[in-house]
Amino acid sequence: MAVKRIVANIEASNPESARHFYQDTLGMDVVMDHGWIMTFASQQHAMVQLSVASEGGSGMPVPALSIEVDNLDEVHARMVEADIPIEYGPASEPWGVRRFYVRDPFGTLVNILTHETD
Repeated sequence: MAVKRIVANIEASNPESARHFYQDTLGMDVVMDHGWIMTFASQQHAMVQLSVASEGGSGMPVPALSIEVDNLDEVHARMVEADIPIEYGPASEPWGVRRFYVRDPFGTLVNILTHETD
């Protein structure tokens, strides 16, 4: 099991309003835009990313962090074995990820995900 990337998520009622600051001013590219969430990334450093979202998708709140892993089932089993409550999922989402939500020891809402392949 390996963590592939960690993305900070910023809650905002209008994610589009982030475009001027992150894209126009800082030069980041929009690498994902679903209307309710926009992810910005650096061309030079692919793992430099952040998302701005009005919701967490599927009616969920915006998590503070999204952590992409290479084996979601293994991470989920580890969380269950460690008695860490699962707040949502695991669920396959219409935008192509499988994920679940947990809280870290400080109460931070964390989205653990993997991209589904065909």
